[in-house]
Amino acid sequence: VLRTHPDTALLEWPEGVKFRVSRPQIFPSSLKLSLRSIGSWFELEGKVQIDEKTVLTVNELLERLRESEGRFIRLGDDEYVALTESLKKELEHIESLVTSQKKGELRISAFNADSIERLEDEGIEIDSDEAFRSLCRRIRESKHLTPVIPAGLRTELRPYQQEGFEWLSRLISWGAGALLADDMGLGKTIQAIALLLSRAKEGPQLVVMPAAVLFNWSDELQRFAPGLRIKMLQQAEDRKKLVDEAEAGDVVLTTYGILSAEIEALSGREWTTVVLDEAHNIKNRDTRMSKAAMQLKSAARVLLTGTPLQNNLGEIWNLFEFANPGLLGSSQSFAERFIIPIERNKDRNCQKLLKRLISPFILRRTKSEVLTELPPRTEQVIEVDLPDDERAFYEALRRNALASLEAAKQEDAEGSQKFSILTELMKLRRACCAPALIDPGTSLTGAKLSAFMELVEELVRGGHKALVFSQFVGCLSEARRLLDAAGYGYQYLDGSTPDRERQAAVAAFQSGKGDLFLISLKAGGQGLNLTAADYVIHLDPWWNPAVEDQASDRAYRLGQQRPVTVYRLVARGTVEESILKLHRSKRALASDVLEGTDVPLSEAELMDLIRR
Repeated sequence: VLRTHPDTALLEWPEGVKFRVSRPQIFPSSLKLSLRSIGSWFELEGKVQIDEKTVLTVNELLERLRESEGRFIRLGDDEYVALTESLKKELEHIESLVTSQKKGELRISAFNADSIERLEDEGIEIDSDEAFRSLCRRIRESKHLTPVIPAGLRTELRPYQQEGFEWLSRLISWGAGALLADDMGLGKTIQAIALLLSRAKEGPQLVVMPAAVLFNWSDELQRFAPGLRIKMLQQAEDRKKLVDEAEAGDVVLTTYGILSAEIEALSGREWTTVVLDEAHNIKNRDTRMSKAAMQLKSAARVLLTGTPLQNNLGEIWNLFEFANPGLLGSSQSFAERFIIPIERNKDRNCQKLLKRLISPFILRRTKSEVLTELPPRTEQVIEVDLPDDERAFYEALRRNALASLEAAKQEDAEGSQKFSILTELMKLRRACCAPALIDPGTSLTGAKLSAFMELVEELVRGGHKALVFSQFVGCLSEARRLLDAAGYGYQYLDGSTPDRERQAAVAAFQSGKGDLFLISLKAGGQGLNLTAADYVIHLDPWWNPAVEDQASDRAYRLGQQRPVTVYRLVARGTVEESILKLHRSKRALASDVLEGTDVPLSEAELMDLIRR
């Protein structure tokens, strides 16, 4: 065994066994690499000449370097050879870029071509085909590209938005996809519109989005880029004909639902640009939406989302598999290389490596970094004490949940209880909002809704407007009943609200009609500009704080002139307090890969939420 330290080298070997270090050191110039294009990959081969008789392939060299603890690698049972520090460093760099191995073959993603080309600066000889050299030339040229904001854009981009447009343009110029992950409210849409306008003459373009923001996209395209022709796929009598006849200057708008239904037509042609808005909708590789999106053909692929990572690292793999296929290897190799070490073992080196691989293709700016003119934002948790009768109701429900789950576990000792646990947790969370959501016949009003009405009275009396979010439509229904009885004006939307009514409600609230806007979290947590509100009230905490933040940013965004206050109502001594603790750990983790990663809850962790 050999261990190196800054000032010493410690050697340990069995007594009586000879140990020999071969005489020459191995320098970078001894390494010869060969690269050949195979689709979106480059096959990597190479060798290093140790001496007149000994040659190691680059694969063997990497394997032996992994087995060593320093820069000495084993040649035989009692023979080692020394690598120079520079060669060791470059071999580790190559190792970090190898994302696929098959039958001893090494493969490098085409999106890492410039990282390999730079090895020549260290004296490593590279023999490559024209595809590799051509790609490297395009990458070098892109660094000196100065994209011009298109003349037809009817707005002035802020400096950071112009930077985002230029960044998108440079990546696309050499064939790379891009993930624009700016905070909510920083204008990802306008940056994408500028890109669409700059590429309009090259051919038809496609934008895919949730149904909730379809009309918002149409309105902003008409407002900021009137020279583009908008084609709404959902309104076409013959959708295939619209797709087939789309031409330069056309921007086809469609939803994720229609994408899945019409993928045969949409994937049957090449698009000049494809933009996926709220791209976390394809985070799960096994969904129909994700599988459909992967079939779209375009040399320019752009993802827009303020929450690129919501639950686990597998979502990052799927987003980049759309943007830059092969960059992170296969899903299986990605799990072995990153998900397990980072999520299970908290491996910081793996976190840093993943961040280094994706950072050239992801741009993320926060409000605090670029919007110094935004007013302050304050967050406050309002803890609500449950009265004795409501506490007894909740406690009985919790004990019944534990008993039910324990009985089910004894009946099926080998089966997973995760779905059943989540079901019981959902009951407890609804009970925290209002006992009537569990027992419609109860006479218990619900302490949290009483606290909510007191808060509403105070805000309205002070001349404020508020957005009110809950993930439970039933909770919003109970709130509406109390607001109607008290005579407060409000707007409302949930997942069943038609798109036209949704837009009308937004316009009405922004124009001053109603003091409150009640919104179901998932239906209204994205794509809405509601700066008329200066308060946000979350009636119940969601598992992932990023989703709540996204909802709060409906008010705290460009155009907001007043300080914004975010209230979270939490029932003290319940599962809601435990969820709030999860928020703190999730936020702490969210600064390393994207900075960060979420850790999904295990069955045992979910059970702990009920036991507390």
